[in-house]
Amino acid sequence: MNQQIGVRSSDSVLNEIGLKNFNIAYWNLDVPQLVMESIIRKQAVLTDTGALMVDTGEFTGRSPKDKFIVKDSITENTIWWGDINHPFDPEKFDKLLQKVLNYFEGKDIFIRDAYACAHPDYRLNLRVITETPWANLFSYNLFLRPTKEEIQNFKHDWLIINAPGFRANAKEDGTKQHNFAIINFTKKDNFNWRNRLYRRNQKICIHYFKLHSSTRKKRAFNALFC
Repeated sequence: MNQQIGVRSSDSVLNEIGLKNFNIAYWNLDVPQLVMESIIRKQAVLTDTGALMVDTGEFTGRSPKDKFIVKDSITENTIWWGDINHPFDPEKFDKLLQKVLNYFEGKDIFIRDAYACAHPDYRLNLRVITETPWANLFSYNLFLRPTKEEIQNFKHDWLIINAPGFRANAKEDGTKQHNFAIINFTKKDNFNWRNRLYRRNQKICIHYFKLHSSTRKKRAFNALFC
């Protein structure tokens, strides 16, 4: 329990973001390792051309009405709310996030440190936590990759959590149905990850589609251009 494998910074502590009692955390695995893990877990197969093929299940395209932005003091007057940008209650977000973190208990997780935007003045460091190795492989291909030396001192600006096996209770959680994607532009120091000892600005995007993976790209670019 709570075993960690792979390349990571020495001060990367998953407890600080509320992840506890996971089975194994795989950090920054390379492509062959992620392909092997996907096949061994029977989540993907190799085609006759050598490509990795995944059945994404129920959702094969974007689900725009299931995407939300947390509405708070930062976003209330800066987002054009309407049919495209749906507001989400901050308290419900906190409760839903905790449910998802609890969902990971006893499970293997895959973590990818990456970044968006090559220019150092605008670069956003991303930490992507996925339930499956193939989703982590998608993030490997999608985002820019820090060197092993950069990973040693990596600190994320944004946290992206992907848990397609989790199913929300729409009535209780405030979503439209069991799948959703939520972006939170503000997590200030009144949201304390570590019993009031760990304080830093946290920006979080959580999504639970099974899975049109471009949602991850769009959420990162939303953050980049805001």
